Amino acid sequence: MSDVITLSNVSITLPGASTPTLRNINLAVEEGDLTLVVGRTGTGKSTLLGALNGIVPHFSGGRLDGTVIVAGRDTGTHRPRELADVVGVVGQNPVAGFVTDTVEDEIAYGMEQLGISPSVMRKRVEETLDLIGIADLRRRALLSLSGGQQQRVAIAAVLAAQPRILVLDEPTSALDPTAAQDVLASITTLVHDVGLTVVLAEHRLERVMHAADAVWWLPGDGSVVQGRPEDVLARADVVPPLAALSRTMGWQTVPLSVREARRRVGPHLDLPHAPQPSEAMTWQSDGDEVLRLEKLGVKYGTVHAVDSITATLECGTITCLMGRNGSGKSSLMWAIQGATKSSGKVLVNHDGSWADPRKADAATARRMVSLVPQSASDLLYLPTVAEECAQADKESEVPDGTTRDILSRLGVELPEDRNPRDMSEGQRLALVLAIQLSSRPDILLLDEPTRGVDVGAKVEIYNIINEVTAAGGAVLMASSDLPEVLGMSDRILVMSGGQLAGQLPKDSTQDEVMAFAVSNVTSATSAAAAAHAGTDPKDEA
Repeated sequence: MSDVITLSNVSITLPGASTPTLRNINLAVEEGDLTLVVGRTGTGKSTLLGALNGIVPHFSGGRLDGTVIVAGRDTGTHRPRELADVVGVVGQNPVAGFVTDTVEDEIAYGMEQLGISPSVMRKRVEETLDLIGIADLRRRALLSLSGGQQQRVAIAAVLAAQPRILVLDEPTSALDPTAAQDVLASITTLVHDVGLTVVLAEHRLERVMHAADAVWWLPGDGSVVQGRPEDVLARADVVPPLAALSRTMGWQTVPLSVREARRRVGPHLDLPHAPQPSEAMTWQSDGDEVLRLEKLGVKYGTVHAVDSITATLECGTITCLMGRNGSGKSSLMWAIQGATKSSGKVLVNHDGSWADPRKADAATARRMVSLVPQSASDLLYLPTVAEECAQADKESEVPDGTTRDILSRLGVELPEDRNPRDMSEGQRLALVLAIQLSSRPDILLLDEPTRGVDVGAKVEIYNIINEVTAAGGAVLMASSDLPEVLGMSDRILVMSGGQLAGQLPKDSTQDEVMAFAVSNVTSATSAAAAAHAGTDPKDEA
């Protein structure tokens, strides 16, 4: 097969930078291959992907030396609009790319711009809705969707135009495990059966490494290492679980699937049966309570995003919140934080007395509850990193440099004069986490806190979470990183249809936690359906 993408002696220097982010890169992708892009946060993955359709440097600014040829077209002389018929791009923040109001319109929009006939568009819209599994969302407003649902719509909108090349930057970062598996399975089917060429950046490598034909590894020194997945992952500084296993076992190459690893280590043990969830739809406190929810509800029109939840949360505990995309996890967190209109009671034990953060002044509410949302850029509004950190120190009434020190703990060193909007999603997330932690809140709410960050940053985030609880704070966290997060959680809750659909017994082993997670994330919908008989499923948030 011939190469459909070639980069020859490419160097990219970002605006205001004195040295290139990527230097003298020579890479190639064969038509019909899936290439996986890996590297630590901030090494230049998004910059590299942006060069494949001309976003870098035509829109981003800066300088690109060398040549990038995509489907026979030079990106230096062809702007992104002149490559749109052959290259489809899904970025880290899907909302930033939406141009219409509803799911159906968004999927059709790209085809309209390419001049595709209405009859063909209708057919492709239907096919793509079914392929990505979002047919029940077709008439929903884009801004009413959860982060994971928005991500699936963004992928569907690009696939409907049927490009020859698909470029994806963290396409499953906001998806629950089942949705991520479904989307990646759809993409790999198109690679194998249709010959679609895919270049994919992903931190959760275990989800896709088995399907990759090649890997591009960015070590962070401006270079890119290209090779077979089993060879490159054996020496890369991003280490998915199977790579860690291979290093422990002394294997020269990395098994790309659990099946292959089992064959290397011998017969595997039977997994335990999943424990049954408790009957109660609330979780009870064994220690000092820091949060009380009484019939908390959030309603968007006719949609019950959070449906009369009563619960308590203890000091010094980590609670993991699970559920499919759209089950109400984010809405629950925004309601607790007070940023969305809600009914019922939210009470926080702050400085020895119970108070509602929704009614407190901004400074007090910040010390009671802090939220790190899925889209970190929602909380960034100042033009430089230095100003964001200084403002956080001032608002939290802490010594100068506190926020910056927390950021350094996360292993993310950002230039003082860098504009947060010019950073990767992982870098913005680290900055927002540092800002929110500077106030030392009683309750820390984390919505996909490891979205878009590398393994090293994940470890530091988990360490900081443990420090928060060791100091008496409580953490409520929604995450799709099941093995790591569930292993450190004191409680695991499953949401579906705005309700708490299940709770894991506290004395369960880690293996039982995993078995419960797999069982209940896929079946929790039925519990809510029984409680809401007669509710249209497509109206559930």
